[in-house]
Amino acid sequence: MSVPQVLLNNGVEIPQIGMGVWRVPAARAREVVARALELGYRHVDTASLYGNEEGVGQAVRESGLDRDAVFVTSKVWNDDQGYDATLRAFDTSMAKLGFEVLDLYLIHWPAGGRGLTTQTWRALERLYLDGRVRAIGVSNFEPHHLQRLLDRVEVVPAVNQVELHPYLQQHEVRAANAAHGIVTEAWSPLAKGGELLGDPVITRIARKHERTPAQVVLRWHLDHDTVVIPKSVTPSRMEENLDALGFELDEEDLRRIDGLDRGLRVGPHPDHVA
Repeated sequence: MSVPQVLLNNGVEIPQIGMGVWRVPAARAREVVARALELGYRHVDTASLYGNEEGVGQAVRESGLDRDAVFVTSKVWNDDQGYDATLRAFDTSMAKLGFEVLDLYLIHWPAGGRGLTTQTWRALERLYLDGRVRAIGVSNFEPHHLQRLLDRVEVVPAVNQVELHPYLQQHEVRAANAAHGIVTEAWSPLAKGGELLGDPVITRIARKHERTPAQVVLRWHLDHDTVVIPKSVTPSRMEENLDALGFELDEEDLRRIDGLDRGLRVGPHPDHVA
């Protein structure tokens, strides 16, 4: 099944469903990503913080796929923000991945204060203009973080990756992204499962379509033009998540899921991350 591509504001395409590897142990990353690629994933999201870039890169390099067939994202961690530190952090990530060019590089959190974040972004701009990364973006930026950045920089972020799911629909963030041509990407798109996947609205829609609750939630994301990076180390779950492409929700389904917003986070608020 072919994964739809989303066009970024610089003309680069990103697969709409990716494989997240947050908390995938370094020792298992190669195996997990290799299996994901076998199942048809062509988008892998990692970060320096995750400690598994080496396994991700090894799986991609050994997959037999052309390097440009797999979209890989990494991120600069908070302790590495600043112009020179970011450039060093990028070099370290690239050495671990074993790549010459990265597809997407993000500022992981807006944790450095406005001056430091601007310096970090200038380093990302340099990497982009030097051709070492195909697209650059941010993660966990609220509208006020985004606007402060846009007031000071040249290149508009291509992506803003944020916590997003039916219990936290991020209307203001999505609107700010859309106003600047920035693609919204969802981390924790299933809200870590649990309560959301047992919600009566979700389970009723799942029964109606003879699908799983996770597939219903991922389909909702896709129908809202969001890029999603669900995480699993279980091949059957990986396949299930990818198969969210195999059915459609109707307008009533979408309306009901749209009504579930609670402003409920499963991760920290960006203003509270140092």
